[in-house]
Amino acid sequence: MKYKVLLFDADETLFDFKKSESIALEHAISDFDIPYDPDHHLKIYEAINTAIWKEFEEGKITQNTLKVERFKRLSQELGINFDPHRFSERYMYHLAEASILLDDSTALLEKLDDKFNLVILTNGLAYVQNRRIGKSSIAKYFSHIVISEEVGVAKPNPEIFEHTLKLIGQVDKSEVLMIGDSLTSDIKGGNNFGIDTCWYNPKKIENTSQVNPTYEINDLMSLLEII
Repeated sequence: MKYKVLLFDADETLFDFKKSESIALEHAISDFDIPYDPDHHLKIYEAINTAIWKEFEEGKITQNTLKVERFKRLSQELGINFDPHRFSERYMYHLAEASILLDDSTALLEKLDDKFNLVILTNGLAYVQNRRIGKSSIAKYFSHIVISEEVGVAKPNPEIFEHTLKLIGQVDKSEVLMIGDSLTSDIKGGNNFGIDTCWYNPKKIENTSQVNPTYEINDLMSLLEII
């Protein structure tokens, strides 16, 4: 086997974040007695959240500020006055409780177990990710769960990869593979650090960026053919 360490992104690679996000937003909005319309509220929130996490990856906003700022923007966009700090607390509570796996996550990890050192490397909020991942049926397969908020840096910054390899005692980068769905954080980050990368691209999106993964797969089980 070429690789000894497999670094997995969490959301939209192993976990169904879109479904969890939808559930959390619905419950948070309901907590404020606001009638929930998924075709309206979710669409607006997804656009805001995607944009603000991109700002975070680019170093334009801190993770602590992000927690509340996205809901300030949501309040403004919806034209509904609510306390964004309280809304953030309720949303993160509900999101932390929504641990939903993508198809094939468990089957894949069962096959990798005891053959590789498996690590989760995620950009996320510690409270949410620790609960969502920790309560999942796949948590037992991972030797470490590395979360950007706890480390203080995030993908694509190579420092979080450096931190992770030191944490697990891995020296040889050629034996490490990063697997994730995001070209701008997972793949770019792995490339910046000098390790091989595998882009999980289930929707077969055309890569028009300058970020080139070592491998590309459209379903999780195809990873077995690479490693």
